[in-house]
Amino acid sequence: MDESTKRLLQRLIRRIPTQMLRTTLDKWGRLTGGQLHSMDFTQSKWALTEKLLAICEENELAVKHITELEMIYIIDNPNQGMWYAFQLMDPEDDAHSVELTQFKEQFKSHLRELIRHVSVKIKKHTDEAVWIRIAWGDTFSRPNHMKPTYVVHSLQTPYVFVTSLTSKQKPLLSQALVLSTRYQAIKDANLSGRKLTAIRDLLMRQYHQVFPTRYPTPLAENNPAVSNQHIEKEQAESAANRLQAACEAFGGGMLPQLQSAVYKLETKFRDHSNKTMTEREEPFRCVVKFASTNLLESLRHCASSGTKNLNCLHPCHTSALLYPPKRKELFCYHRQWPRSLLTNAPTTEMMGDKHLI
Repeated sequence: MDESTKRLLQRLIRRIPTQMLRTTLDKWGRLTGGQLHSMDFTQSKWALTEKLLAICEENELAVKHITELEMIYIIDNPNQGMWYAFQLMDPEDDAHSVELTQFKEQFKSHLRELIRHVSVKIKKHTDEAVWIRIAWGDTFSRPNHMKPTYVVHSLQTPYVFVTSLTSKQKPLLSQALVLSTRYQAIKDANLSGRKLTAIRDLLMRQYHQVFPTRYPTPLAENNPAVSNQHIEKEQAESAANRLQAACEAFGGGMLPQLQSAVYKLETKFRDHSNKTMTEREEPFRCVVKFASTNLLESLRHCASSGTKNLNCLHPCHTSALLYPPKRKELFCYHRQWPRSLLTNAPTTEMMGDKHLI
């Protein structure tokens, strides 16, 4: 093993939690039963790393074997780093008949035509998803296995999920994907987050949360009593109505954990003191980006607290946030959130024709 391979193995063992190390090594299958039993997993991570290095050198393992171990760990623990969703566009007639073997051969061939030094490893997971590990190099340097890109794609679907991809590498990966999947183009799906399963389930319609047209009443168990009796008397009815509407829109259960979503829309300028802009016939076209540690939960909280109107916050069962229909809409942009909601409110960025409202 050369020094770069040793560093890769050392970094990988440091990343794998000790309680998961034995199971991961067993799935790897590169150690004999005797070698696996000789490892004392109660030792420190440094001692385990040194022992594993010695065993790998004894077995004459190379970098390709170490990357296999990394892929096993990443596939079993995908919620690391930020995942970005992309959508393939305009399929050809034979796009739905592409098989794994054909995809692997063509993807590797097309990518190596675009860049000279690149290492590609492809593995099919049990859920039919194809996992791709790409170590990028350039014209004068070998592939850097310390900073790989991971791509997840389910064949016969138009969705691709990518992590650890630079702007320089993006056009190369896009072209290789388009050619090997028999599509014409690829676009950003404007959805990202640390939970790969949440993004995938939303885009592939595998999220089975039920959204009733009318949420059952009463909701006393989900609506704790307000300590101030005067506030309770004055606001109980309106608070119950807001909670009712929020539960009808978002459901009452757990929501997928998303970190960001982009809403493309057309909007009108609204300011009575500026008639020139208000009476402008041409709409403003803009992009609104929502970001939060748990976006959908934050939006549900905003709706139940009355901070936002449900006409703007309805991302799940209408898909308004993810795939809005192309139409004119009136969108009120609030620059400041109430102090009581700062911990839950999503941040909003507007990109387009400056500030609109």
